[in-house]
Amino acid sequence: MIKPVFLAATVLGMANACQNASAADGYEISGQLKNAPAGTVLHLSELTSNQFVEKAQTKTDGSGKFTLKGLSATPGIFQLKVDEANQVLLLLDNKTHVELNGDAQSLPTTYSVKGSKDAEVLRQLTQVMNGSKGQMEAIGKRYNAAGQAGKTDEMKAIEKEFYAIQGSNNAKVKSLIRRNATTVVGGFAVGAFLNPEEEFQFADSVATVQRKANPNSPFTKELTARLEPLRATANGAKAPEIDLATPEGGKLALSSLRGKYVLLDFWASWCGPCRQENPNVVKAYNQFKDKGFTIYSVSLDQDKGKWLKAIEADKLTWHHVSDLAGWSSVGGAAYNVKSIPQSFLIDPKGNIIARNLRGDALAAKLAEVLKTQ
Repeated sequence: MIKPVFLAATVLGMANACQNASAADGYEISGQLKNAPAGTVLHLSELTSNQFVEKAQTKTDGSGKFTLKGLSATPGIFQLKVDEANQVLLLLDNKTHVELNGDAQSLPTTYSVKGSKDAEVLRQLTQVMNGSKGQMEAIGKRYNAAGQAGKTDEMKAIEKEFYAIQGSNNAKVKSLIRRNATTVVGGFAVGAFLNPEEEFQFADSVATVQRKANPNSPFTKELTARLEPLRATANGAKAPEIDLATPEGGKLALSSLRGKYVLLDFWASWCGPCRQENPNVVKAYNQFKDKGFTIYSVSLDQDKGKWLKAIEADKLTWHHVSDLAGWSSVGGAAYNVKSIPQSFLIDPKGNIIARNLRGDALAAKLAEVLKTQ
């Protein structure tokens, strides 16, 4: 299933920013906007508890010039907004003095910033995402249309396009972060433009740099705290044990399957995206089940009858377990499962080597590790 590009909020400091001593007791944003008649209202809001809260307003003069001042004792993410279509993000603290210029009618793609390295890095990062926004929206519409028409082959082809664009964006974002790893924005971008669950090793390396470069930044602390529960199931970690009831009533431990590559698959009969992905999993299982591969499915169902009916309907002829506790499943808790479908590929020694391999990616990875065509 196509997922929206992940965009969360985390941030890291102004230690490397060009700073103006006169702004040491507060931030200042000034500049000039084209196509902004006198009296055009600019709104400045701060990201707080996953929503923007307005902190200040100002109006442009007859030539589109403006100035905004305020206080932010710790680094924060702010939104400077003309209207819904014209807004940009800035990282501000009490030492930030930034000049921002652009076209009020196409601000996201035309604005420039001076005086803050963090603001410039953030501009470059948002340009990467804006560059593919139209493509992503078009792909989403095509995918939904194909789904409504029942064209599964077309849906798979569209998924490939989506993940190719997403992969390209991720590579560009990671390159920018690497080059600016000690800036506050470098840490913000890990959570804002990447998915730390999917990019744990990279995110963890950035967090290590941030703890040294910006130890007092709230965003360093936020990133560190966010990564900690993911550490136990990151690539390279020993797979936590699960030992739950099978449909027949006995118990089956995940560790009992050591010696094979195991796909640990979290799903449920009521989960539409899970059921849509099942044909891909079945195909991979049938292709590699005699070559050292098996599947251990953990259901987050609560109704045993519906669980068993879905297993039969989808022809899922591998190992199944569940405690029928839904989102309170001890298996899900062991792997910090917050959404499904979610899967982990485990090697014969019990180490996690990949996660969330969708579509043809699972078969491709199995062909690689099992060295088979």
